Amino acid sequence: MTATGLVTGLLVGLTGMGGGALTMPLLTLVFGVPPLAAVSTDLVANAVTKPAGALVHLGRRTVDLRLVGWLCAGSLPCAAVGSVLSGYLGERSQDVLKIAAAVAVVLAAVTLFVRMYLDRVRVPALSPTRPGALPTVLLGALAGLVVGTTSVGSGSIVIVCLLLLHRRLTSSELVGTDLVQAVPLVLVAAVAHLLVGEVDFALVGALLAGSIPGVLAGALLSARTPDAPIRVLLGAMLTLTGLVLLSVPVAVALVPAVAVAAAAGAGLAVRPRPPVGVGNEGEPR
Repeated sequence: MTATGLVTGLLVGLTGMGGGALTMPLLTLVFGVPPLAAVSTDLVANAVTKPAGALVHLGRRTVDLRLVGWLCAGSLPCAAVGSVLSGYLGERSQDVLKIAAAVAVVLAAVTLFVRMYLDRVRVPALSPTRPGALPTVLLGALAGLVVGTTSVGSGSIVIVCLLLLHRRLTSSELVGTDLVQAVPLVLVAAVAHLLVGEVDFALVGALLAGSIPGVLAGALLSARTPDAPIRVLLGAMLTLTGLVLLSVPVAVALVPAVAVAAAAGAGLAVRPRPPVGVGNEGEPR
């Protein structure tokens, strides 16, 4: 159990994702924890783990606090609404939302890898414009609604929003901003589950024994690692998370996630050819 916390904590620190979408299935499928107890236990553990990683990124100044404010302005009230709606929606409606979230996460992984490839082969263009507050607040609201209704995606859904709107962010800023905005979301959900859920405090302690050192190590590595490897890992985690949300077993979902990471890593290792006709016209041979 502690090893599970260590691995998921390391992934959360490195990529901002992997808490609920990976730990909960592992608790239910591998350790036989009942689903409600697994969700409640995982959320309470994440309420401690994510702030620890967020503090590291805040200390290293890899957080865009303006974006955190915009995202929370939309996500927190909608997460509360989603938590209320989850009691009235049937399981079928929640399953539809999970499928939609999974498709969005997988598409974000594809988008991330395509952008990495294009950035290597095309001539640098003008810097992308900064979107205003409203699109970020609206996407934060959508993310909060999904998280509040389904209890998953506090990291991965917001990563999708940041990838779509804020291309200027470095990978460490993506992870840091995502981790910090997820803290209040997870705290709200954790308090609700402490009141009405089935928290197994022995499991919480076992998970935290591994996840706290894991998330601290992951956050330190994320802040110091070059941009490209973190984006490869982000893409692999998005792929893995999306497949797990589609109810694919973790062991099976690992295969395509590792495959796309290996393919992207191999692509990064190949030096792109310089664009034809750029900067070499008229040079003597």
